[in-house]
Amino acid sequence: MRDEWFIRGKVPMTKSEVRAVSVSKLELTQDSVLYDIGAGTGSVSIEAALQIPRGQIFAVEQNREAVDLIRQNKEKFHADNVRILWGKAPEILEGLPVPSHVFLGGTGGKPEEIIAELLRRNPGVRLVANVIALESLARFLEAAKNLRLEPEVVSVQVARAEQAGEYHLMKGQNPVYIISMGGAGDRI
Repeated sequence: MRDEWFIRGKVPMTKSEVRAVSVSKLELTQDSVLYDIGAGTGSVSIEAALQIPRGQIFAVEQNREAVDLIRQNKEKFHADNVRILWGKAPEILEGLPVPSHVFLGGTGGKPEEIIAELLRRNPGVRLVANVIALESLARFLEAAKNLRLEPEVVSVQVARAEQAGEYHLMKGQNPVYIISMGGAGDRI
């Protein structure tokens, strides 16, 4: 889905190219229960909801402005299978259906605590996280090691053309590290 289709505001958003890889790495099925923790504008939640209309998506966000944007995007795309939760993980997750898949767009600096809670709820949960800072990548890798998970890390670097006079020059975006781990294994 094109980035410009989403209502944005000043809230960070997982960009189209990175979102495509991240959603692919989630390995969603038609009956997935997806938590999108640190949902931002809801771009991952919305894209997943449209791909798996029978699935359940829980967009978790602690920023009030972001919650409002998720609500607007949910309405714009008629993503009726997205439920929006305003609060902090892991506390806000209590009482939700057991997740089969989780996208971590933000963890408030506590990835190990959140991942441990998700694994407690479902030891076979599929986890995908996006990070930009090397320190955040190190935290996720340390959490994976401590929790005995085998992470796969992919670095995605996107450049977009921008017009400069009569020419178009490629302008690089921040590289994003996509960390995938857990899951049910081979499905095919």
